[in-house]
Amino acid sequence: MDADDPLAAYDKRRRPPMDQYRRHRPVNGGAGHLRPDEPRVLEEWNDFSYEVVGTAPDLAATQEWLNDFRSKRRL
Repeated sequence: MDADDPLAAYDKRRRPPMDQYRRHRPVNGGAGHLRPDEPRVLEEWNDFSYEVVGTAPDLAATQEWLNDFRSKRRL
């Protein structure tokens, strides 16, 4: 933490777990890698918790959504 920044501890708590700003879950739960053709729930970190932002029809569409976000973060 930065000793000169009085909000450093607060900023650290606002980061998502494992710095994962977007994540996905199978709609019916379970291990998603075993059922790549099932729909996914898409979630984004809102500085406090994950919130649902949409759905994807399958794992391939989900990976496009994740990769789009990662490419924008690098810019």
